[in-house]
Amino acid sequence: MSGAISGLPREAVRRIAVLRALQLGDLLVAVPALRALRAGFPAAEITLVGLPWARAFTARFARYIDRFVEFGGWEGIVEAPYEPARAAAFAAAQRAYGYDLAIQLHGSGTTSNACVLAWGARATAGYYPPGAPCPAGLAVAAPYPEHLPEVLRCLRLVERLGCRARGTHLEWPIAPAERAQAVTLLAPLAGRPRRGVGLQPGARAPARRWPAARFAAVGDALARRLGASLVLTGGPDEVALVGEVAARLVAPALRLAGGLSLETLAAVIASLDLFVSNDTGPAHLAQAVGTPSVIVFGPADPRRWAPLDPRHRVVRQAVGCSPCGHWECPIDHRCLRRIAPARVVAAAETVLAEEVRACGA
Repeated sequence: MSGAISGLPREAVRRIAVLRALQLGDLLVAVPALRALRAGFPAAEITLVGLPWARAFTARFARYIDRFVEFGGWEGIVEAPYEPARAAAFAAAQRAYGYDLAIQLHGSGTTSNACVLAWGARATAGYYPPGAPCPAGLAVAAPYPEHLPEVLRCLRLVERLGCRARGTHLEWPIAPAERAQAVTLLAPLAGRPRRGVGLQPGARAPARRWPAARFAAVGDALARRLGASLVLTGGPDEVALVGEVAARLVAPALRLAGGLSLETLAAVIASLDLFVSNDTGPAHLAQAVGTPSVIVFGPADPRRWAPLDPRHRVVRQAVGCSPCGHWECPIDHRCLRRIAPARVVAAAETVLAEEVRACGA
């Protein structure tokens, strides 16, 4: 691929840094951009600057990312603690490493542009807030495209660097040992001629959690109407919530909450026929491993976070105060409480029926 980046020849770009110090779903939707970046700079070393958990993410996506650096914090970036001395030392270490290209892939750039510019790369790319002047020092820049889905938002910035998109699909490679572990965990369901349906009632933000009783109602309806075998999933801090769903279920369910690693959870989801989830990281995992899903959306903006793949359906109730960024709903949680279980069941049946037609069964 020919061309230059603000006077910097492409062949001179040997070290690239990408800032995206965010959570699982945020990194999964950035995979199409990382895939395009790798194809556009096949010989460059690509470093992900992220939160501590993303070290394992970097290892899993070694075909796109060569190196991981733990984000050292920056004033105004809330995802990591800010300590002035630590942040200054972190920025100095990035300058000393000598990046040729630094990419701010961490939001609109209100605070993150200054962070990435402090790394002193030969060229820096990033979005900036609409209506604001373009920050001095950004060699490749554009107003933050608020109307775009997050997958396309990440891709568009990388495309400005001359990297052609290689699809918008998400990915999550699964190792044979992880698939084998999933088979062991799902052994209690072996031999049942039923569809495996996962229920994920948790989410990091309480504002994104549909009531447990409604998850149970959906599970019972799918078990009764489709003969579904139910699998309840959740993280270590969601054991009690999963227990509440299990207690409300009439149908039997396999509980896999608390002890699953992220890697094993992905393999379990990949083994299911359908995944019903709140808008949370595991919902993005379902997209990445190719398991059809129904996602109950509350306060998040569906224009930004809804899947692009039609095999994944969003159920949402539009209310005047949504979308919003509240961690906990300050009023009556109307965006989620107004979603009846019947709507989620109908979406699940539609998704499963379309899968059967697509497979020619």
